[in-house]
Amino acid sequence: MSANRFIWPVLSLLILVCCDSDTQQRNPYLQEFGFRFEINLGLPTYNPLTTIGNPVYIPTEGAGIRGVFVMNTGFDVYRAFEATCPNHSPNSCSTMTIEGQNAVCACEDFEYSLFTGQQLDRPDDDNRYYDMLEYRASPGGNSIIISN
Repeated sequence: MSANRFIWPVLSLLILVCCDSDTQQRNPYLQEFGFRFEINLGLPTYNPLTTIGNPVYIPTEGAGIRGVFVMNTGFDVYRAFEATCPNHSPNSCSTMTIEGQNAVCACEDFEYSLFTGQQLDRPDDDNRYYDMLEYRASPGGNSIIISN
């Protein structure tokens, strides 16, 4: 009987500790699907990625929804982001373009950092805005594998 009195409080405490209330809300505008794309840094198209801060747009079908932006952020770290603006459904103006080290959406001129994926000009209007959808970028040898 005394063992039961001890087990229930401990079990209740474990349940409370294991539950995480910090749930990340997925972007309702961008469908996430699995893919794998390999970048060969020896090819002239991807040569800018050998220098820190030079982003490259990869419009290849099967690499993200509307392509992927990849950037070398230093110390052999690469970041890869979806090229579709994360703050509305994909449409005729939602494929972003590179301007320096930022991505810009032609629909509303929203601007995002390609170092972090964060929206740089978030409006203060109480609406929910999303940062860029990030993909895994795994460097290895003379290539980078982008995947989701």
